Amino acid sequence: MLIDNERTRVNTQHEQYSSTTSGGTARQPGPGVASRTLAGFIFASRWLQAPLYLGLIIAQAVYVVLFFVELWHLLEHTVGAGTFTETEVMLSVLALIDIVMIANLLIMVIIGGYETFVSKIRVQGHHDEPDWLSHVNANVLKVKLSISIISISSIHLLKTFIEVGRMDGGTVRDGAGQVIYSTEGVMWEVLIHMAFIVSALALAWMDRLSHQHASHEKPQANATVIVAPDTNPGGAYSAADNHVGYVTVRIPANQALPEGAQLVDR
Repeated sequence: MLIDNERTRVNTQHEQYSSTTSGGTARQPGPGVASRTLAGFIFASRWLQAPLYLGLIIAQAVYVVLFFVELWHLLEHTVGAGTFTETEVMLSVLALIDIVMIANLLIMVIIGGYETFVSKIRVQGHHDEPDWLSHVNANVLKVKLSISIISISSIHLLKTFIEVGRMDGGTVRDGAGQVIYSTEGVMWEVLIHMAFIVSALALAWMDRLSHQHASHEKPQANATVIVAPDTNPGGAYSAADNHVGYVTVRIPANQALPEGAQLVDR
């Protein structure tokens, strides 16, 4: 921008700009050796979580074995012996889906947790990179985990609703006469499932509030201001001047421009 016939204002703005940069603020001394060593030790302690994620990988391998055991059990009683009814086949399939969804939950915890709390995985550009991994953080991970937990709870609740179809006297018993489902137990399962839903909604709402708060506090861009001395009254700044005799300062982009000013760069 070009400001003419205002030498006093130019000098004042130049002094204010200089005071807000290197000249106006005393350089603070850096942290000492002990402080840097302690900070490095605390930062390196995040690697203590790495064995935990390795343990979850082993747990996922156990679920893989359990999946094939359940699948073999289903094939044995349907294709082999033919003793399973349609309801029992449905319950076995739901059990397989339940195992898969728990395995998906483990994957999100292992990859997302390691990426968020331990170290970057650095798979950018890989053709198998999950879409959610590029923007994963603690809030996104919590929301996704809560949704997965709700899905797993839904599968268990669906299995319960199928079983209570043969309820007699408010209870469902197995072959040994043991009570496996009751009216009170079903009621508590529904209440717990609703609690999961409310918790997921609360987490999503808090995540949205945090994004809105971050957008309001986003730093505003600065504008480059070319201030001309009063030796060129009424003139206009051009690139040919090569900033000779001008003072370059930066002001917030949303600040009102002085009277007679012209924007030349941002």
